[in-house]
Amino acid sequence: MMRFRFELAPVEEVGPWGPDRRLHWFGLTEGRYCLEVGGTELMRYAEQTIAARPLEGRRTKAPWVDYYVVRLWEDMLDALPHILEPVPDDLVDFVAAGAAEWADTDDPEILNDTSIDAACDACAQRCVDTGYLRFGPFLRWWRTVDTADTVTVAWQFTPDPDGEIAFTAPLSGRASVATDEFIAAVTDFDNRLFESMQQRVDRLTATGAPAGIELDIPGLVREQAQRRTWLPRALARQVDTDWNAVRAGIPTLAPHRVRPADRS
Repeated sequence: MMRFRFELAPVEEVGPWGPDRRLHWFGLTEGRYCLEVGGTELMRYAEQTIAARPLEGRRTKAPWVDYYVVRLWEDMLDALPHILEPVPDDLVDFVAAGAAEWADTDDPEILNDTSIDAACDACAQRCVDTGYLRFGPFLRWWRTVDTADTVTVAWQFTPDPDGEIAFTAPLSGRASVATDEFIAAVTDFDNRLFESMQQRVDRLTATGAPAGIELDIPGLVREQAQRRTWLPRALARQVDTDWNAVRAGIPTLAPHRVRPADRS
């Protein structure tokens, strides 16, 4: 089972941006969210983290990461066409490891090689990085169709050396779901986000901006309508990775592969 879970913060609690106290569509998605897959909530804070951060007490209702929900939605849609392109069976291990596991791409021996670019891109385009969160997970996705049509997500957390930020999920792991279930989960995320945001747009259109807040309401309405087109366009987009170029790049990368003991 896979689900993108979220709650939007009440409009009254959404913080305006900048000295002119501006609100906009992106900012109005402030809230809490997580990805649940295989019974694991990947962005759920551990009890010691909640207890140590009393100013974020609203996590007692949903102790997920606090950020703008649309950021996860945007990143998933950017990666979606690449995730849905099946990875050849002989390259699954490479994509699952990720280019960062295989090479230091600043090494002069492997710069300016188009096959290296193809190999690195094949990994990077299937990743969602939550680096905007403190010690959030790095998510790597890929689809396989040889034995069953599935999408796999692998996650990796970088531990907080101070122990302040911790999550309930294991530091690393992976889970797979049927591709149809993955698409349904992304579509459900999109539907629920836009239903919630439509309520906000309708309310603000009727009441106007809160006192002391700058808000372009016609622009808000336009952006709501425009962003509704993003998922259909992402699902319709076809990508065509040059897998032969990826294969050509791997022998060059392999001698540079980073082993666990070498990582800082």
